[in-house]
Amino acid sequence: MPIKTIEWTGGADGAARLIDQTLLPTELKYLDVTDVETMWEAIKVLRVRGAPAIGIAAAFGLYLAVRNSHTVDTTNFKAEVDKAAAYLASSRPTAVNLFWALKRIQRLVDTNAGQPVPSIKEMMLAEAIAMIDEDNAVCRAIGEYGATLLVGQADSLPYRILTHCNAGGLATAQWGTALAPVYVAAEQGRHIHVYADETRPLLQGARLTAWELQQAGIPVTLITDNMAATVMSQGKVNAVIVGTDRVASNGDVANKIGTFGVAILAKEFGIPFYVAAPTSSIDMSLASGDLIPIEERKPEEVTEGFGKRTAPTGVDVYNPAFDVTPHRYVTALITEKGIVRPPFHVSLHDLFAR
Repeated sequence: MPIKTIEWTGGADGAARLIDQTLLPTELKYLDVTDVETMWEAIKVLRVRGAPAIGIAAAFGLYLAVRNSHTVDTTNFKAEVDKAAAYLASSRPTAVNLFWALKRIQRLVDTNAGQPVPSIKEMMLAEAIAMIDEDNAVCRAIGEYGATLLVGQADSLPYRILTHCNAGGLATAQWGTALAPVYVAAEQGRHIHVYADETRPLLQGARLTAWELQQAGIPVTLITDNMAATVMSQGKVNAVIVGTDRVASNGDVANKIGTFGVAILAKEFGIPFYVAAPTSSIDMSLASGDLIPIEERKPEEVTEGFGKRTAPTGVDVYNPAFDVTPHRYVTALITEKGIVRPPFHVSLHDLFAR
């Protein structure tokens, strides 16, 4: 079973415990977060990362922000919650789960405005903890549906998947999105082999996906990003599965930078390109991916990766954290409600009408 990424320890005075993913793969260290500022920093610098995990972290952060509030007036308390939510929302702009989770807690506070403030605090913490169980159920369902797509090879041969970045257990509470079908298929006794792109510039594929799969006993081969075309051309890949930080209502997909290129290659070589997308990552308010805000990160991630300078001082750097893959490259979305296929502007609306 995949390792737990984030959980709550103790009672109301406890802490949000999360893996510090900036230290992997050389060190597995847990952080106990007890204040909103530390949670904001953890989200910003990618100690916790992956859209679903960020959402859960933000929910805990919102509770931590007001846990010690002495306010007894619910109107003033709501103002404190809203201020903390705006602060947490400023940490990262692209992953819709961050805003989804904050709005969910804010709605809970609004709905229960007639209750005493201590009771509202208890409900906030309970809601954040409930998100973990919900995320596990959602990711497990994605795994069950996704595993049905991993067919077409003889039983004696491994089904070979290429993935980009990390959308495994480390990106969620435990099971992952893109890797959930891998874990489920392995449970079923099927032979699965994963090719993991290293994922420049922060190497989430090398540091996180490869480590996570090794921990789970899943065969994994690490490749650099610019090897994907060669690996596909050699017939080593049966399918691509990636995660997503936000999906627009037309099926355009925002994911880690480099995903768009992988999708183009998959289309060229006739390889299905699947996106594991919990419905919480689907933003039906956006007509297309052009409207998805793309985070741009500091140039040092490119010029001084992991503390060693690899580019001339003063060179201009463009460092978007994500790109948008147009829906025409997406074979299907794998959601907890089932497989969603084109035309997405119709099928996604049908999905939310269920």
